[in-house]
Amino acid sequence: MLNNQKERKIRKKNNGGVILAAKKGKLKIIPLGGLDQIGKNITAFEYNNDIVVVDCGIAFPEDDMLGVDLVIPDVTYLKRNQDRVKGIVLTHGHEDHIGALPYVLRELNVPIYGTRLTIGLVENKLKEHNMLNTVSRNCIVPGQMIQLGVFKVEFIRTNHSIADAVALAIHTPVGVVIHSGDFKIDYTPIYGDMIDLQRFAELGKKGVLAFLCDSTNAERKGYTMSERTVGKVFEDVFSQSINQRIMVATFASNVDRLQQIFDAAYKYKRKVAVVGRSMVNVVKTATELGYLMIPNRTLIELAEINRYSDDQLVIITTGSQGEPMAALSRMASSEHRQVDIRPGDKIILSSTPIPGNEKTVSRVINELFRKGAEVIFEDTHVSGHACQEELKILHSLIKPKFFIPVHGEYRHLKKHAELAQQLGMDSKNIFLLSVGNILELSKDEGKVTGNVPAGQVLVDGLGVGDVGNIVLRDRKHLSQDGLLVVVVTLQRQSNIVLSGPDIISRGFVYVREAENLMENAKKVVQEALEKCQDSNITEWASIKNIIKEALREFLWQKTKRSPMILPIIMEV
Repeated sequence: MLNNQKERKIRKKNNGGVILAAKKGKLKIIPLGGLDQIGKNITAFEYNNDIVVVDCGIAFPEDDMLGVDLVIPDVTYLKRNQDRVKGIVLTHGHEDHIGALPYVLRELNVPIYGTRLTIGLVENKLKEHNMLNTVSRNCIVPGQMIQLGVFKVEFIRTNHSIADAVALAIHTPVGVVIHSGDFKIDYTPIYGDMIDLQRFAELGKKGVLAFLCDSTNAERKGYTMSERTVGKVFEDVFSQSINQRIMVATFASNVDRLQQIFDAAYKYKRKVAVVGRSMVNVVKTATELGYLMIPNRTLIELAEINRYSDDQLVIITTGSQGEPMAALSRMASSEHRQVDIRPGDKIILSSTPIPGNEKTVSRVINELFRKGAEVIFEDTHVSGHACQEELKILHSLIKPKFFIPVHGEYRHLKKHAELAQQLGMDSKNIFLLSVGNILELSKDEGKVTGNVPAGQVLVDGLGVGDVGNIVLRDRKHLSQDGLLVVVVTLQRQSNIVLSGPDIISRGFVYVREAENLMENAKKVVQEALEKCQDSNITEWASIKNIIKEALREFLWQKTKRSPMILPIIMEV
């Protein structure tokens, strides 16, 4: 411990905050997600003994993640350093930025900070997981600055496809780091004021050490259209939909889009019902907090839709990404309990498929067309992310020394890096990081110095992390080739076969149409058992392996398939 006199000597004031100067360190930026993919955004900022985390989101499972519901970041590094984590700071309320919080906060219970709508949406999640009373939640407003250890975090107003989105200026002992969050420049936002470009310019004049910027639309030229343009499209569609029931599928958390749907419905004297648990929760929260203004007598319960004719109804639903369990997908497959798709329904998909979801979205659209619905999926969505010209504006205002593109697949990050070079940045000051990299920055230089444990944790039902590569490999095997269960009853000690072998097929062949194959398979198992008896092999593990190998070889020769083989030995 330092005595008071020494401690006084090594303390210095920094914009009202106190920073110990006894030990000069380097700022570490550690992305734990959000790179080489869309979603699962989370980044750690570390200086000496203090860590601040920005965002904590989920990603959609990929096609080969059979049965998996969600993908969340691996926060092993944060758990190992839990006593150093000062808090999690949130940029906005989309699932890819807040969705993993209930899972991560179970093991890393630290304070969270966000704007009012963001915290409101997080509280919905915490309530579902019975964690509302155990997590410290702190509401901030754009322009506010908070102290977290040596870090001072400033919240800067931005525009996105959800209200209350912010960028962060993280004031560190090494310099200011700006994290854009997800953003676009919208001069006519639906809710609130436009992005605070003036504050970005002020910080740029004073000097910015590093800039982490949203890269989702880095490949797109020009500017992103204002959210208000979608409202005009809705009004046109509503005016032309005489005697048709209208359904709109969009992201639950896109509150600005919901506002425009309600406004159009009110103008054309339609009632609105909301389908999907997440959609219902968002509408309730956004309305209570004043971010969604629903005209009087416009919102009805889903159970009331049968009281109204088709030309009096609008149904807002989840499932714009083709998620199998979302409401729209269940309607398309006739599995929804309350809503059936009928010929003549007009269905608006107000979103664009997230990369990787194109097939599932296409499948849902085809099913909707088969049921006689009219599906509109063009010009009904504008992105919430900045295109090239908007990115150039922010880069030009901030003028960072170092640049780290984030939030996107590798091609997006690469294009954003090229864009920064076109604006005059030196390529050696641009870092294309991978998840888990440790980027160390001083005032003068930056370099990648190592890695921390990082990756993804799979959520399946109530299980978190209990599904890994081996389980996924088995699921893939089962889905492609099926399963054969071989049941044999042996006499204790002598290992004489008392009954069986019986073979049960699941997903391999239809037994009644392959009786010869199954009879021959039984003979192969019998021969394998006789071989074990002749060789005096008594260990069950060895007997099972011999059965599996003999049967696998036989089935491959006969069918060119390799089902999973599961021998079961019972003893009497």
